[in-house]
Amino acid sequence: MRAIAEGLFTEETPPRLVGGRDRETGRIVFPCPAGHEAVPLGREGKLWSYTIQRFRPKTPPYAGPEAFSPWVVAYVELPGETIVEARLVDVAFEDVAIGMSLRLVQAPLDPDAADPVLIPAFAPAGHAV
Repeated sequence: MRAIAEGLFTEETPPRLVGGRDRETGRIVFPCPAGHEAVPLGREGKLWSYTIQRFRPKTPPYAGPEAFSPWVVAYVELPGETIVEARLVDVAFEDVAIGMSLRLVQAPLDPDAADPVLIPAFAPAGHAV
């Protein structure tokens, strides 16, 4: 498996997201844009906000499975760093709660693909992968 885009994850195990620090202001963003200093981000955070994606995104650029299943779009606050947008996995919709502790995982965009690509995702902290 491979990441959906280069430079999203560190090479360590478990991986981290790679953010970018503005050299003038020190502000950290994700993903790391050109001209920013690459910095590994924390692996754990808190759910800041979320929504449920209930319809298949239009293509392009969406390249996921044709058979669509709703998912949680999470905004995760990485303390002292930034807020990132990612899919929330391994939790029922009714159990999602603002402020819940989360940890970074890699999830396949399309688990049924012959050569799945990995996307950044977060799962409840303390749960098995």
